[in-house]
Amino acid sequence: MTLHLRRAGTSLVLDLLNDRFPVVRHWGPDLGEVSGEDLAQAGLAAATSLGTNTAWITNDLPLLPLAHLGWSARPAVALSRADGTAFSPHPTVFTHEHSTEDTPAGTAQVLRSSGTDPVHALTLGTELRLEASGLVRVRAWVRDERPESDDGRGGDLVVGELTPVMPVPDSADELLDTTGHHVQERRLVRTPFTPGTRLRESWEGRPGHDAVTWLAAGPAGFGWRSGRVHGVHVAWSGNVRHLAMYTASGRRLLGAGELLLPGEVSLAPGQTYTSPWTVFSWGEGLDALAHRSHAWLRSLPAHPQRPRPVLLNTWEAVYFDHDLATLKALADAAAEVGIERYVLDDGWFGSRRDDTCGLGDWQVSPEAWPDGLEPLVEHVHALGMEFGLWFEPEMVNLDSELARAHPDWILSDGAGGAPEHRHQRVLDLTAPGAWDYLFEALSTLVERLGIAYIKWDHNSPLLAAGHEVAEPTAGRHGAAAVHDQTLALYRLLDALHERFPALEIESCAGGGGRIDLGIMERTQRVWASDCIDAHDRHNIQRGTTLLLPPELVGTHVGSGRAHTTLRDLDLDFRAGTALWGHMGVEWDLTEADAPTRERLASIIALHKELRGLLHSGLTVHADLPDDDVLRIEGVVAPDGSEAVYEIACLGQLLAWPTAPRPLPGLDPSRRYHVRLAAPAYPELSLTAGWMAQGVTLPGSYLTTTGLALPVLHPDHLILLRASAID
Repeated sequence: MTLHLRRAGTSLVLDLLNDRFPVVRHWGPDLGEVSGEDLAQAGLAAATSLGTNTAWITNDLPLLPLAHLGWSARPAVALSRADGTAFSPHPTVFTHEHSTEDTPAGTAQVLRSSGTDPVHALTLGTELRLEASGLVRVRAWVRDERPESDDGRGGDLVVGELTPVMPVPDSADELLDTTGHHVQERRLVRTPFTPGTRLRESWEGRPGHDAVTWLAAGPAGFGWRSGRVHGVHVAWSGNVRHLAMYTASGRRLLGAGELLLPGEVSLAPGQTYTSPWTVFSWGEGLDALAHRSHAWLRSLPAHPQRPRPVLLNTWEAVYFDHDLATLKALADAAAEVGIERYVLDDGWFGSRRDDTCGLGDWQVSPEAWPDGLEPLVEHVHALGMEFGLWFEPEMVNLDSELARAHPDWILSDGAGGAPEHRHQRVLDLTAPGAWDYLFEALSTLVERLGIAYIKWDHNSPLLAAGHEVAEPTAGRHGAAAVHDQTLALYRLLDALHERFPALEIESCAGGGGRIDLGIMERTQRVWASDCIDAHDRHNIQRGTTLLLPPELVGTHVGSGRAHTTLRDLDLDFRAGTALWGHMGVEWDLTEADAPTRERLASIIALHKELRGLLHSGLTVHADLPDDDVLRIEGVVAPDGSEAVYEIACLGQLLAWPTAPRPLPGLDPSRRYHVRLAAPAYPELSLTAGWMAQGVTLPGSYLTTTGLALPVLHPDHLILLRASAID
């Protein structure tokens, strides 16, 4: 049987055979209505003559290819028992069940498949979902089928890997993913898609600052608006792997899954392990690939449904120096420029006067706050702003009351090998009592103070991270804990949202160290980077919005001199860069003069005017030959009725003046009036002719030929609006 699934311009053609998992014959553009007779020929069309000496090689690409069917490349399934059996699972008769399901994200096409291996006493299964956005999500599972009365022969079933894979076209000869480090996250990297395997892994208990984000494949030179591109992402907040394989048989494929540490998942009789969701997207260019994940996230119950409040975070304004009078004055200044949410950062609790102590003691410090946080909270609320608070629940200082009372709550390899980072260790969320302590401590403060928002930080990697086992034996004092820790984190976030449905939570991990579609099912914002230097932020935000829509990405206006780079930048460039996401300010506004505050207030007002479009539209990027120094990026309304763009110069262009450049994403069948969205920065003298009164042109002209540009100075930008006039 061959199944044809269709959603949102995507077709997925799958052969459902009785001896293997679904075989992917087509994944990509919608094929339209295809008859059952034509579908029956799809398998024949894909059959390959392999010759007498290679008859054992398979060119089929099931979601989980297996060795007993001739799969000779990197295995997608790794299992074993203590006696060495089950290393090559051999499920026989398969069942496939197709259904249509209505979900909060829309109607999905669902295919569930499973096959039992009676010899090795296990069952393997997959669930594939073609979501309403055209996104494909796949997860796999394995169950130990030994009876409960099993006498222990063979031992528990240890899961090493379940990595679903999907094929990509033969034309895909270039790969793109992201990398980076703290304060320099999500830089785009391109590599040739050559024979062999490109493997990217995170071993630090989270996706990391060098996270892959998407591993995408397409024809060499594919861009934001051109080239058919396919991508994979694993929706998991622990250790992960992404891989691109170009096999000896000529097939190219992408896959991703959880990276399990040895022994993390060991199944007793009747127990099941289910992998995280592996997410696949495609599009004509990277913009279209990104639109599918954006649409998926916007459809989730966790997605914020109201306008995103412009916030002020106190960190770079006061650091650990908490003084009520100073913080109230900062709140006054914030309200004056249009801030809607005030977030008190690190330093309000326990003995936390610097980063060496107090972490984990989630009670308001009587030393720093003798009258509690209530006076500040009441002042903030009286100004019409919401109140938010910083926590780092998964970490603990050894110099803390919590660590002294519960040393058994700290993750370790059992031999003292867990490293300290920023004077921190990792709290074991699975230790008896630890999860309950955090839930009650956070809940008490949220309820008492009327907290609307938590900045949830996670600064340290999980290295040598193990927890005590129930009955330690010689040589086994701690078991690897990243898998269980991640699930416990998810339970904690879910429980907080159940108790406080309106509470918003930001995923911060030393900046952008934990950004994935798993955490985004439970949080309403990410902190893309601890670097808010607007120059670097152009690259950081571009890489982050490749996965997430702008309204989920925290983008802040910093002080004139960047904290992380010491670079001095004009306010218009800093604020114009921050306008594009969930806008905020991280700056001691009490030190800004009146004209500076007025200019900031005007850009915040512009953001509020535009945020309905910014936070619902389609992100677009122009493909430019010199996009290392020139960027044209924007957001277009889904119906094409309006758009907003930035034209930003990050360096010196070789051409002067430049040729006209396109405005991407407009409807070619409509006419648009294009004008400046805000006054150009005062020093701009070499302007383009259309800038004085605007210009009206067909979308077809604007998206192909475009507009002449002013001669922008490095690290300066202008903002444009385009409105359909039909």
